[in-house]
Amino acid sequence: MSAQIIDGKALAKQLRVGFRQRVEQLKARGVAPGLAVILVGDNPASRVYVGNKIKACEECGVRSLHLGLAADVSQAEVLRTIEQLNQDDSIHGILIQLPLPPHIELARVLQAISVHKDVDGFHLYNVGALVSGNSIFPPCTPYGVQLLLDTTGIDVAGKNAVVVGASNIVGKPMGLMLLQREATVTICHAKTRDLAQHTILADILIVAAGKPGLIVPQMVKEGAIVIDVGINRLPDGRIVGDVCFDEVREKASWITPVPGGVGPMTVTMLIENTLRSAERAFKAADEVAFQAWEAPTVQSP
Repeated sequence: MSAQIIDGKALAKQLRVGFRQRVEQLKARGVAPGLAVILVGDNPASRVYVGNKIKACEECGVRSLHLGLAADVSQAEVLRTIEQLNQDDSIHGILIQLPLPPHIELARVLQAISVHKDVDGFHLYNVGALVSGNSIFPPCTPYGVQLLLDTTGIDVAGKNAVVVGASNIVGKPMGLMLLQREATVTICHAKTRDLAQHTILADILIVAAGKPGLIVPQMVKEGAIVIDVGINRLPDGRIVGDVCFDEVREKASWITPVPGGVGPMTVTMLIENTLRSAERAFKAADEVAFQAWEAPTVQSP
């Protein structure tokens, strides 16, 4: 029996309808959610990703600001641009499109973004705070995967969850988020010996390795939930994931397609984080206004 499809495209569409309503509520209160996207250089793939994010903003009614910087821009100039956006109250989210040119220090740039506007969830605070479950903004891709898992209706608690890939962007935060939901988590990486002996035990298998065809049916437990985060372009132009979809589908209970699975959710959670930032900013401004208000003095008769 073939696995049921976890349709990320449909879920993203459903969520974005709700986002537009939240945007309208914020605008009625005088807050127009704004997202700034910084693109350094002219990487074709990065241009496509930025275009998708701007399109998602338009769909949800979020104002987007696209800042294109030359590939040879100095690191100091990038940092100045970020600081200007940090101080701009009309901008609620800032993201740097990766990768950056080699002369720019990624860690320095990511830490320059205000933790309150780090809607990609890459700031050291947001990543580290996942350990205690107190991050302001969870990284977008793991956040999206979490919601996709929720659509299956299966309780993650007590399940064996195996994450293939240990990046700071997906693998490591994904493992921490699964731990928060009381799954038993294994993270595999390039140095893992006999990958199959780990994946075959997974009730939930999340693959983010960037290697097409890495996961074959013999590596998957009967009835497992399989989430394929990989996006790979083959020489013939086809886009595929890290999982052999057609074959693994015959063994899994639930599976995400590529494209149409995790990808749409990553961009959607970026918008979610931006709206949360705008809502936090409104609440903070409202509290300040309340504290500044002084009750009128009443003269005693």
